[in-house]
Amino acid sequence: MAAEARGKGQGAKQGAKGEGPKPKPKGQAGKRPKGAGRAGDGAAGTGPRGASEIFGTVPFQLKRHISPHGQVTAVSMMKDEGPYVIEWVAHHLAIGFTDLVVYTNDCSDGTDDMLIRLEELGLCHHRRNVIPPGLRPQPSALNHAQVEPVVCQSDWVMVFDADEFLSIRYGDGTLDDLIAAAKAQEANGIVITVDWSRAPVTEQYLMAAPTTWNKGWGVKTLFTFDPEYWKLGIHRPKMKTRHIKTDFPDRVKWLNGSGAVMEDYFKFRGWRSITRTVGYDWVQLNHYAVKSVDSYAIRKMRGNVNNKADKYNGDYWSLQDRNEERDETMLRYTEKRNAIIAQLLEDEVLNRLHFAALARAEGRLAELRQTEAYHKLVADLAEASKVPISQIVAKPPQARDKEKIAALMSEVEKKRGQKAREERLAVPRAPAEAVPLGSYVPGAVLTGSAGDVPVFANHTMKLPRDPRVFAAHVLPLIEAGKFERGLARKMPAVLDKGAKVLEIGAAVGFLAGHCANVRPDLRFAVQEDDPALHQMMRVVFALSHRQENERFRVLETQLEVPARDLAAVIGAEAPDALLLADGRLAPEVVEAAFAALSGPLPVQVFFYGRLMEGWHGRMADLSRLMEARGYRAEYGFDPNICRGFVLPKE
Repeated sequence: MAAEARGKGQGAKQGAKGEGPKPKPKGQAGKRPKGAGRAGDGAAGTGPRGASEIFGTVPFQLKRHISPHGQVTAVSMMKDEGPYVIEWVAHHLAIGFTDLVVYTNDCSDGTDDMLIRLEELGLCHHRRNVIPPGLRPQPSALNHAQVEPVVCQSDWVMVFDADEFLSIRYGDGTLDDLIAAAKAQEANGIVITVDWSRAPVTEQYLMAAPTTWNKGWGVKTLFTFDPEYWKLGIHRPKMKTRHIKTDFPDRVKWLNGSGAVMEDYFKFRGWRSITRTVGYDWVQLNHYAVKSVDSYAIRKMRGNVNNKADKYNGDYWSLQDRNEERDETMLRYTEKRNAIIAQLLEDEVLNRLHFAALARAEGRLAELRQTEAYHKLVADLAEASKVPISQIVAKPPQARDKEKIAALMSEVEKKRGQKAREERLAVPRAPAEAVPLGSYVPGAVLTGSAGDVPVFANHTMKLPRDPRVFAAHVLPLIEAGKFERGLARKMPAVLDKGAKVLEIGAAVGFLAGHCANVRPDLRFAVQEDDPALHQMMRVVFALSHRQENERFRVLETQLEVPARDLAAVIGAEAPDALLLADGRLAPEVVEAAFAALSGPLPVQVFFYGRLMEGWHGRMADLSRLMEARGYRAEYGFDPNICRGFVLPKE
């Protein structure tokens, strides 16, 4: 094949020792390597700087994007990704990369040939990853990219993997708008948090882990690249040592995925977001890490770009196969991406290579399905899929050694880090917002028997490990005696002495029962509309020997019209402390109920449980309406668990 012959020749040009072409000397920005500017689409200068001789030599209807921000380049590595090459390329052309530089090694499914053809069409740059002895494929590719003319002469660069797809929420969803927004803040980098997903194709699966789940907070960085100052890295570039003690760090300004300025420490080290820096409002990187069971099996058998032994096992699957939330941000690219895919497949060579890669994958899968190893893997993955999110453990290869890290830090980093810490502590810390995960199965119906459900002590109560009622990620917490631990520890301590307490939306009655056990001075009335939860409440009280009496009553009141009936039950019970956890109690409902009260207001009011889950995005509205009635925020609960308010004495 001509394309294959050209590809081999191109790889030979890089040198047998793995040495790539040298970057342009400083002060010679106007000079280009041989082949630069050749795009096959018109006058010299319209093509990418640093392109090879074969780039754009085959006329094609689809042209590379011209960005107002110059040369915007993605760098990636691939090995046997043939079935996915077309989609990956089409997607990243659709969002506005001008150039895609892809390194391949040891391909057996035509991935390299497809990329070479894309280079001939003027839409991609293929490079052979010549790997020196003792070096892994991914670091080798990054070393080549560090001196690759296309990369060195780019204005913006981002390094990410072949199973990662950039998803932009900001503006029109393109890099043109995103980079313009960064420039408007005089920023020269965007740190993009990886949002973990299981999909092999951007539209087939739209479920992902919660954005609050910090095991998915690794980052990739889109930044203005100058090889004089930066060394490329898979997560973020590393500032070259000789520039650390200069004024260069002061000229570095990176934003997070929500457009907020990253903290100073990240200029020097780190590869993950933390609670203070995570953000997805502008942009995220979708990581389609495990794909389907079959594609996972193929991937496991062919190895990976890091040569990690047994990477694709059940632990990795359970870590990556998260499906707790729906995320449809990728659907905005459907029409444009599909149009590009259709255009690419009009090229006869690319069409043949693409479908040959699919055929190879299907043939390989047919072979694997005949082996015992395949069936064992499928069984192992089925078990791994049952692991709830609360039990996932993602340990780093090495334990974090703070003393070792401190020893490696330059004096500049230490001084800047100490200054940033002092400034941060001087400002009151805003609570970190997280979406509370539900404790109960929505719409549960208790029919029949749950069988021999084990019972576990949780604080002063006993709870059945019943999957009919409790959500999957909560079951391990029940086993460990940690169900609603934050509430159970703090609520008994903050309720006023001798208070009359009304709980609306008591669910299975755990919190009220526990508080009543710990605080015999309190009087409780508990209410729950949901039939399954109300039924389970009776079970929990029986298991826990929580007797109903004049000090502890279960109400049969129903909130058929929530605002009206909430006001009525508050008026009838006249509580000192009001605990609201019913998910139907929107801010408007609470406001209307309080407006209808004619008697004294409760002195203490708490919002938590299903109310927090359903209305977490509007807690500020609830705070405002409470403040308008004279309440102030109090009690210091974790803001993702509970919000408490007190009515000060006059």
